[in-house]
This record gives sequence, C-alpha cells and structure tokens, in this order.
Amino acid sequence: MPPADPRLRLVAAVLAVVAVSQLRTLPVAAAVLPLAVLLVVFSRPDRRLWRRMLHVEGFMVLLFLTLPFTVAGPAVATFGPLAVSSTGLARAALIALKVSACVLLLAALLGGLDPARLGATLHALYVPERFSRLFVMTARYVSLIRDEVRRLTDSMRARGFRPRSTRHTWRSYGNLVGMILVRALDRAERVEEAMLCRGYAGRFPYAALSAPQHRDWIAFAVISGTGLLALVVDRL
Repeated sequence: MPPADPRLRLVAAVLAVVAVSQLRTLPVAAAVLPLAVLLVVFSRPDRRLWRRMLHVEGFMVLLFLTLPFTVAGPAVATFGPLAVSSTGLARAALIALKVSACVLLLAALLGGLDPARLGATLHALYVPERFSRLFVMTARYVSLIRDEVRRLTDSMRARGFRPRSTRHTWRSYGNLVGMILVRALDRAERVEEAMLCRGYAGRFPYAALSAPQHRDWIAFAVISGTGLLALVVDRL
C-alpha cells in the first residue's frame, strides 16, 4: 500500500520515477513494470486510469514503428529497403517499459491527491511559495480553460468552420488561440480580485498536515528502496 502521508507519497514518487528513468537494461525494466502495476492495484485507483493508459501506450506504438528502422544494429527482418534492427527494438521496448512504469507510479502515488492537498504538501516540503501557488492555481483552473476552448470550438463549428490546410483555417486557429489567451487573462484578473476581497495577502492558508505514521514510513522505505535497488542491480 502507498503511504497515506502526502509528503512521503510525493518524495517516494520522485525517487522512484528518477530511479526508473535511469534504467539501462531491458530485464530490470521488465521486472519493475509488474511491481508498478501491483502498486496501482493496491492503491485502488479510478477505473478511468486504465483507459488513459491506452493513450500512453498509443504513443509507445510509435516508438516500435520508428526506432527499429532508424537505429543501427543487427537486422532481424527486412521489408524491402527497410531493415528492422534488434538494437532499435530493444531500445523501443526499454523506453516503453520505463514510461509505462513511471506513469503507473505517478498514478498510484499522486493520483488521489487533489490540488489543494498537493499544494499543502509542497508547502510542507519547503517548496518556494511562488512555485506551489502557481502549481495549485494551474491545476485548479486548467479545467475551466479547457471548457472555454470547447465552447469556442463549438461556436466555430456552429458557424460552419471545417479545418483544412488553407490560410483561412490557420488564421482562424490563430484567432482562437488569441481569444483563449484574452479570456484566460480576463478570468485570472477576476479570480485575483475575488481572492483580494477575501483577504488574500500573497500566501495561501495551507492546512496543517499531521505527522506520518509508522506504516507510512515503512511504505515509503519499501517503494523508494525498491526503486534504488532496481537502479543498483541495473548498474551491476
């Protein structure tokens, strides 16, 4: 089970992701992926996680369609003038395993943290106030900007807009981006005025976090220790 304390969750996620991203051998990366899946199962994530993983794996398919044909190495198959190299296949598999494991680790450790609690976690870890405030505001209002983009694109379609490779299309997209920036700036000003009316003085009133329990430290040690152990075995 992941630690319940959000500070230990965040630090464990950073250590584990950094360790996995530095792996160089395929067997170790293949061994780490089932452990990440097991951690996700224990954390009981949202069912939509597995659907989102399909989007991640879709990008990984592009690696298998490009790297085997572009990385030099012993050929395992040929398709006319194109040769599939074993080095390219191994590299694509290594990248796919590491990316999948890192995404699963982040989903298991940080997927259940809402922006306000994550901001309090960053503040408790002595992250600079400007960075934590920017992160919290971005995470909180990105959905509003997404809804604004959806409304603008729907209004363009209602007026008969159909995207094509023409100057009119690119001009319309430029106007769309400009309108999004203008409306985002206007919303930011309204949000700032509302915060000032509520007594905002440059610092968020973060909620105090309780002390970690013993099981939290044990879970933190297991997760971060497993990541570091995998990195050590990878270097042997």
